Amino acid sequence: MADRSAPSCHLRLEWVYGYRGHQCRNNLYYTAAKEIVYFVAGVGVVYSPREHRQKFYLGHQDDIISLALHPERVLVATGQVGKEPYICVWDSYTVQTVSVLKDVHTHGIACLAFDLDGQRLVSVGLDSKNTVCVWDWRKGKLLSMAPGHTDRIFDISWDLYQPNKLVSCGVKHIKFWSLCGNSLTPKRGVFGKTGDLQTILCLACARDEVTYSGALNGDIYVWKGINLVRTIQGAHAAGIFSMNACEEGFATGGRDGCVRLWDLNFKPITVIDLRETDQGYKGLSVRSVCWRGDHILVGTQDSEIFEIVVHERNKPFLIMQGHCEGELWALAVHPTKPLAMTGSDDRSVRIWSLIDHALIARCNMEEPIRCAAVSTDGIHLALGMKDGSFTVLRVRDMTEVVHIKDRKEAIHELKYSPDGNFLAVGSNDSSVDIYGVVQRYKKVGECIGSLSFITHMDWSSDSKYLQTNDGNGKRLFYRMPSGKEVTNKEELKGIQWASWTCVSGLEVNGIWPKYSDINDINSVDANFIGQVMVTADDYGIVKLFRYPCLRKGAKFKKYLGHSAHVTNVRWSHDHQWVVSIGGADHSVFQWKFVPDRKLKDSLHIAPQESLVDSNSDESDSDQSDVPELDSEIEQETQITYRRQVYKEDLPQLKEQCKEKRKSAASKRRERAPGNSIRLHFVHGYRGYDCRSNLFYTQTGEIVYHVAAVGVVYNRQQNTQRFYLGHDDDILCLAIHPLKDYVATGQVGRDSSIHIWDTETIKPLSVLKGYHQYGVCAVDFSADGKRLASVGIDDNHTIVLWDWKKGEKLSAVRGSKDKIFVVKINPYMSDKLITVGIKHMKFWRRAGGGLIGRKGCIGALGRTDTMMCAVYGWTEEMAFSGTSTGDVCIWRDVFLIKTVKAHDGPVFSMHALEKGFVTGGKDGVVALWDDTFERCLKTYAIKRAALAPGSKGLLLEDNPSIRAISLGHGHILVGTKNGEILEVDKSGPITLLVQGHMEGEVWGLATHPHLPICATVSDDKTLRIWDLSPSHCMLAVRKLKKGGRCCCFSPDGKALAVGLNDGSFLIVNADTLEDLVSFQHRKDVISEIRFSPGAGKYLAVASCDNFVDIYNVMSSKRVGICKGASSYITHMDWDIRGKLLQVNTGAKEQLFFEAPRGKKQTIPTLEVEKIGWASWTSVLGSCCEGIWPIIGEVTDVTASCLTSDSKVLATGDDFGFVKLFRYPAKGKFGKFKRYVAHSTHVTNVRWTYDDSLLVTVGGADTSLMLWTYEMEGHRDSRQCDSEESDLDSEEDGGYDSDVTRENEINYTIKALSTNIRPMFGIKPHLQQKEPTLDERQGVVRGSRPPVSRALPQPEKLQTNNVGKKKRPIEDLILELVFGYRGKDCRNNVHYLNDGADVIYHTASIGILYNVATGSQSFYQEHNDDILCLTVNQHPKFTNIVATGQLQLLLSMCGMQ
Repeated sequence: MADRSAPSCHLRLEWVYGYRGHQCRNNLYYTAAKEIVYFVAGVGVVYSPREHRQKFYLGHQDDIISLALHPERVLVATGQVGKEPYICVWDSYTVQTVSVLKDVHTHGIACLAFDLDGQRLVSVGLDSKNTVCVWDWRKGKLLSMAPGHTDRIFDISWDLYQPNKLVSCGVKHIKFWSLCGNSLTPKRGVFGKTGDLQTILCLACARDEVTYSGALNGDIYVWKGINLVRTIQGAHAAGIFSMNACEEGFATGGRDGCVRLWDLNFKPITVIDLRETDQGYKGLSVRSVCWRGDHILVGTQDSEIFEIVVHERNKPFLIMQGHCEGELWALAVHPTKPLAMTGSDDRSVRIWSLIDHALIARCNMEEPIRCAAVSTDGIHLALGMKDGSFTVLRVRDMTEVVHIKDRKEAIHELKYSPDGNFLAVGSNDSSVDIYGVVQRYKKVGECIGSLSFITHMDWSSDSKYLQTNDGNGKRLFYRMPSGKEVTNKEELKGIQWASWTCVSGLEVNGIWPKYSDINDINSVDANFIGQVMVTADDYGIVKLFRYPCLRKGAKFKKYLGHSAHVTNVRWSHDHQWVVSIGGADHSVFQWKFVPDRKLKDSLHIAPQESLVDSNSDESDSDQSDVPELDSEIEQETQITYRRQVYKEDLPQLKEQCKEKRKSAASKRRERAPGNSIRLHFVHGYRGYDCRSNLFYTQTGEIVYHVAAVGVVYNRQQNTQRFYLGHDDDILCLAIHPLKDYVATGQVGRDSSIHIWDTETIKPLSVLKGYHQYGVCAVDFSADGKRLASVGIDDNHTIVLWDWKKGEKLSAVRGSKDKIFVVKINPYMSDKLITVGIKHMKFWRRAGGGLIGRKGCIGALGRTDTMMCAVYGWTEEMAFSGTSTGDVCIWRDVFLIKTVKAHDGPVFSMHALEKGFVTGGKDGVVALWDDTFERCLKTYAIKRAALAPGSKGLLLEDNPSIRAISLGHGHILVGTKNGEILEVDKSGPITLLVQGHMEGEVWGLATHPHLPICATVSDDKTLRIWDLSPSHCMLAVRKLKKGGRCCCFSPDGKALAVGLNDGSFLIVNADTLEDLVSFQHRKDVISEIRFSPGAGKYLAVASCDNFVDIYNVMSSKRVGICKGASSYITHMDWDIRGKLLQVNTGAKEQLFFEAPRGKKQTIPTLEVEKIGWASWTSVLGSCCEGIWPIIGEVTDVTASCLTSDSKVLATGDDFGFVKLFRYPAKGKFGKFKRYVAHSTHVTNVRWTYDDSLLVTVGGADTSLMLWTYEMEGHRDSRQCDSEESDLDSEEDGGYDSDVTRENEINYTIKALSTNIRPMFGIKPHLQQKEPTLDERQGVVRGSRPPVSRALPQPEKLQTNNVGKKKRPIEDLILELVFGYRGKDCRNNVHYLNDGADVIYHTASIGILYNVATGSQSFYQEHNDDILCLTVNQHPKFTNIVATGQLQLLLSMCGMQ
């Protein structure tokens, strides 16, 4: 059976043996409920000594190394290691995450501390700067950060008696920090003569600015302010690792194994030497102490936790033990009892009771232990050692039976045969030795087939065969006990294996990912009865698979907890538990096995477990082979929104073209044209890859988007208003609950979300900085204050914003696959759901992160691809539409039922006051009651139902529905084909807006004497549009192929269309019926043109470098123009119809005589004299200026000249429409430019009377109409145009002072060493005058100098503590001459009603008293101040802000 699905049973963490004492300190505390909180590996543990029960926090995915307890002693903060480490704040009672703090630290989080009222948390990173961060942890917001120290910081603490003060200590330093505004300022502690400068390991703060700290030599240093005032010598015999302050005083613990208690003035109370107690041992080292009342908790280096009751201090109680530092590899389970045996590099072997959760025996060996096995009768325990020997002990009393050393290298695996007669021992030198148990372990055989070290072995049930795995991933078989290799396939077929712990073999193929190195799974154990197996791998994951597991890449359930390598894993003898051990974290995890029948009863699981389950992500998906995606969704997931060049790159690209700009600036260039254009109407709606992006506003207008334009459409007047703040494709749109604001998200390198008002069309907020490549979904919260957004980066990052402040509240990686929708819970704005490809997740905000839980499907089905979702009438209820046409109904995270709603995917749903409305690929709108029990009504979108007032034609019946919205008595529907329809509740349908469907639009032609135009697109349609105020599509015809060009005949009766297969048609311009069609070419027809006048000839250009000329009357080809070296891009006739101008892809400008097609060479001057019937070319001297400075990156794709030959309009690959004066001679002409299309503008055309400019965008499928406005006509509305790129330079604009100041480069000035030329040698670099001794070649110190004069000072004076030094006089600044005016402005102000003047010079802020002439100074800056301003608000009198130069800029406020 090749079932690739995940097993239905699961594992639940029941107990963890161990405590992380090594490399960590201060990580063990009592909670308010008198439970004990600590961590081991990647798990936070809350242990109740009274009930002997553990709870687990599993929110981390790597080793936890730091822990802090909130002052109320319920919440715990833990920090982990890793590339992108984060801090979790969690509740020790429910073990649920409260907040996640992330995106700041790297490498790891070394220490944590809460402040007095628990509002703020400070953390220290493990990065090279040991960054210190202060967080508002509830909000997940970083308040301040600063580099901590160049060396490791070991402890940090808030001063609990002074607000905003912190102390940190570490390698050879202690620092006292003050937090002011958002800046942390350190002052180093002065050791002075009182004590030696040395490493400080821990600290505690007391009243009156006193700080106690524990030093590496065992002394306690007492600080007052920043000065060392006294030391308590010999408090401990060695380093003090931990110091804990409580109401009664202080507890300290050190490397000498002692715990000392001190009163509040640090006078000794008592000392407890743990080494002298019953459980003590030599070398015990204390890493953590916690004193609460009469109980003291002690954590040791060797993973023990002691509890001491003060009045019985010589009887500490050992409450937790684990292996000490060193890798843990050996694991064996007892064959008949619930016992597990482990052996480690710490040379101890330990026996654990799985029922009592306790260590019941421990024995120390001579060598590190690498593997273990228990004999079948449970009497002997064999241990394989790292030095190649093995030892057999009696389980009963741990006495040695035998010790044998036959090998030089480590023993990796040993196993007893099922009949108990033999022991197989596999070693690092590639061989397996067989020993007879009864013959006192005499060697009876040897297997030597492997070429690499032995990793795993299993016996057959009859003890006649052994299979082995080695480091090369080879699987070999041997006959027992002789050790002869078996290669005969037949002989191997019938073997039953007694156990299965091998990682290679047919039965376990599925445990390997499809592409993986064969060595990263360390251990496997199969449970034959339950048909499941567990695996342990190098990534810290324990996985549960079905057994047998034959096909690669099988699905599994995974469990996190171990941090790095899980080295071994075994089922207990009765399959109730799984025991796993971690290599580096040397912890033992015990998991309870929950068979599937039990799972059904635990649907409403305790909160603890559901969290475990949410973190034990199922593999990619629960079920195995997911059904094929619907074709439409498939298509959509493959769209890439990446661009070669983004608009954000323009400034940089221009910078690179500086030389060109300079040369351009020197020549006089033509001014930009006086006339301008204004966006007037857009045909199109983005439905093919967006959903739910169409709404009614408060005033009954309709808001939607296409290309880079947000459109507000008034259906009564058939007019549109535009939001033009975006500069690339808008991909999503959401409306505020009050229906007056709209949020839109766009494509971009650092893509932005704009929130704008639909009435004033003004932006209210722009959010950027967090989404890469684009934003694909947005949603407002019910109170309108928050906004959720999803990016299209690889992780589909989800961000929650406070949009008015522009502040990111929380963020999380969403999913590897595409997410389609995000919805914020209307009742709880901290909760949200996302749906997407095989994805349904419920999120809740936790500080700066979001905690996600997968939807629990249970037995009801599989995780389908979800296309849409809404919340229901209570906060628990949610509804989602699937790609198969079902609606799923969810309560909390559980799927309750599914309802069949549509044929094909459900693309859109909308919640009403009572009930729901859904729309699907089947083109049906369905109204439902509020429980999805009954479908109340359906509307099919059909041509027959179209009402007479429609602005166009439906292309097909039942188009796929992508957006639905209700309001004003109507249902608003957006389709994949780019149509917007309004459905009346009684049935008739009005079509309001439409555009082309998916596919690029290139073909555009305007009618010679009517306000209509024709377009043809890759969507295989030819359409005629009315450009007069009725703005609608007049006719449409489906073509057999897509087309790229079209042209009206001069009388407007015929329309020629060039298609992508090399054929072209001429159709009747009114009915679009065929008149004639030809096919002479194979490649795309790129341009087609009737000759002027009677329209006698038709020129047809193709991408295979030819232009064919046809006689229209006789329908024959009369000429071929040859000689172009690339595809033809543009063509124009002269007025006489005798000459053709042709542009090609190789930027050639060619001329051909019609009708024969003979190539002509015409000098430039002559070309300008020729009268052209039209000008759509982009080459030649007349339009040299239309090519931008960055012409290599972007192409000008189209141009068109007004009939008065004054203004040339162009469209380019950047989505810009530009107007130039004609002729545009000279390079880089000035222009006006307009953004509305997103990427390529593929074609531009003026209408016959120049009143409108019509443009089409390639991939954005839109057709835009721009009104042409004469110079005087400019009304005062906001200007959509941006003036040309290079305004400033050549307008002769700069005054010499301004120019000079503009060119000052501050960075070099501030950071270079020599600001002014210097002569001579600096004093400390000067060669010392040699002394008399040195001149005479005497080594100093060999004889005392005879001179009575003082010896010359050494270059460096050493700080000899004993000597008296002359005090250093301080210099005090008295007067400063100067004021910085050369390159600053507005930097002198009156203060105090004119009594004082404030200004700056150098790095000093100066307050000058006018009456007395005295100065006072602000001297906190350390480099030139460049700007100064005074707060004008009456509440903040005398507050000044100044800004300075520096690599990392900083601002100061001063009073």
